[in-house]
Amino acid sequence: MGSKNKLKRFRENETFSNVIQPTRKEVIDGFSLKGKWQSHFGNNHPIILELGCGKGEYTIDLARKNPNINYIGIDIKGARFWRGAKTALEENLTNVAFLRTQIELIDLLFNENEVTEIWITFPDPQIKYTRTKHRLTNAEFLKKYHHILTPNGIVNLKTDSEFMHGYTLGLLHGEGHEILYAHHDIYKNFHSPEEVISTQTFYESQYLEKGKPITYIKFRIRY
Repeated sequence: MGSKNKLKRFRENETFSNVIQPTRKEVIDGFSLKGKWQSHFGNNHPIILELGCGKGEYTIDLARKNPNINYIGIDIKGARFWRGAKTALEENLTNVAFLRTQIELIDLLFNENEVTEIWITFPDPQIKYTRTKHRLTNAEFLKKYHHILTPNGIVNLKTDSEFMHGYTLGLLHGEGHEILYAHHDIYKNFHSPEEVISTQTFYESQYLEKGKPITYIKFRIRY
């Protein structure tokens, strides 16, 4: 994407009612929507997050299917989720928001028990050992998710990375968390949950065309 296009998208994002772009300082000093997300949506429906939402394809598709649930796509790259934000406005999806921020700040963006479910879709597996701290299912991130999730809140990890799948399963087993479902090739398993196989991102469909297996884990964090 050219720099002109990026700038155009950044400018459009600033005009979108469904895009929130706090500065890091605003988040650290006390984010205005923390604990008040239901006032942003104007209802008390459950809140589901998509972390590293990219173009927002998962956020948008789930929001279409579940009008009584509020969805928030989170990514630091606003030029990417511009597409999802624009689509939501065009389709009048009032249960969608996009938040431009770093995922490491997530416990400063939401109150305890404010989130019902989290989707992590095709994250960078950060394979190098030196990048472990950026892996979205590492022990530190799980603690942050646990803080903002309701007591029975669910986390979903969908990835084409066998490494990420194995790493996360090992960590979950090792820390004693509750694994509700896990499979290393969801499209070859007849028992895969509907919401996992009925929604596909652009890159996911490309992976499938190449015959690459898509993995999935559904779990609850228990301490």
